[in-house]
Amino acid sequence: MSTAPHLVHAAELSLPGWIYRDPEFFAAEMDRVIRPSWQVVCHANDIAAPGQWQTIDYLGESVIVIRGDDHAVRAFTNVCRHRASRIVSGDVGCARRLTCPYHAWTYALDGRLIGVPHKSDYPGLDQSGLGLVAVDLEIWRGFVFVRLKSGGPSVAEMMAPYDHEVEPYRFDALQALGRVTLRPRDVNWKNVADNYSDGLHIPVAHPGLTRLFGRGYAIEANDHVDRMAGDLLDRPSSNVSERAYQAMLPTVEHLPPALRRRWLYFKLWPNVAFDIYPDQVDFMQFLPVSPTETLIREISYALPDDRREMRAARYLNWRINRRVNDEDTALIRGVQQGMASQSWVPGPLGESEVCLRSFARKIRRLIPEANLHQPPAPGWSRAISR
Repeated sequence: MSTAPHLVHAAELSLPGWIYRDPEFFAAEMDRVIRPSWQVVCHANDIAAPGQWQTIDYLGESVIVIRGDDHAVRAFTNVCRHRASRIVSGDVGCARRLTCPYHAWTYALDGRLIGVPHKSDYPGLDQSGLGLVAVDLEIWRGFVFVRLKSGGPSVAEMMAPYDHEVEPYRFDALQALGRVTLRPRDVNWKNVADNYSDGLHIPVAHPGLTRLFGRGYAIEANDHVDRMAGDLLDRPSSNVSERAYQAMLPTVEHLPPALRRRWLYFKLWPNVAFDIYPDQVDFMQFLPVSPTETLIREISYALPDDRREMRAARYLNWRINRRVNDEDTALIRGVQQGMASQSWVPGPLGESEVCLRSFARKIRRLIPEANLHQPPAPGWSRAISR
């Protein structure tokens, strides 16, 4: 087989397999795609009191979001300015101040350095310049986002075309159901993202969703967001859990009638997704670990509702979607394995595959080498001319 790079017709073909397993491409896309992108951390209600914090770890960074004494939420790298120790460990916590466990350098909740043991050892030390390093932060409808590199649209700007559709769900009032779960997958993160926005596999690989939605699953791609949706059929499913969910899902009065039986999905470029149901809201993100490893990070939220029917609907939702997740896991693993074959060249994308076309177009624009069938010579990503 020829290994010489050659161009593909970007508008009609999927991305080449080598970029789903190549270490140099992975490093380039972490810098150009993931580092500048918004990542959801938690909900503002998860850190409602001063001193409450949560962390997110990705790209070798640990970021802490914390509520200050002034009730403002801020984000910092979780790195002491003295000897680079992690300041907090774990995913969640609460503290009156942040004290490094290594040498006890201490920071206020707003990031200022306020305590240096043996301060006389550091003549001329300017504490004002040694506060925790701030990270971009945005709170969109209650959800807390961070990004490691500035530039590009805000989350609000990304979601603007769909803000009217999200508004009735009262995101600001959501409360967590349980804790964040982490699910490792032995695939490239793009395979997870591709699959999330793929509409053609629903009737083939997800019989449960097909029983619930029939052929009414719709997808569309906007500049920064993919939207997918399916409305529950009136026809009872043949599956016990699905049929029970259809029957027991109670009316949510604050939702307009069109949304009371709709499952709605948004994927924010490039790797953050919201699953919006009448009974709950989940966020899911696909955190890259290596060229062939991804960590799926997710948690569910809901509005307070003690109705027995609502509790049952949320449990049944979980049962149905655990099956969907199992099916998707097998699918993406099979795709990742297939991309290792030397026989694989990019396949055609149909005109209806608008989300996959949009995703591929963005990757190719940010990293033009994604237009090549085969990887260029090593060192291509360090080329001066860009």
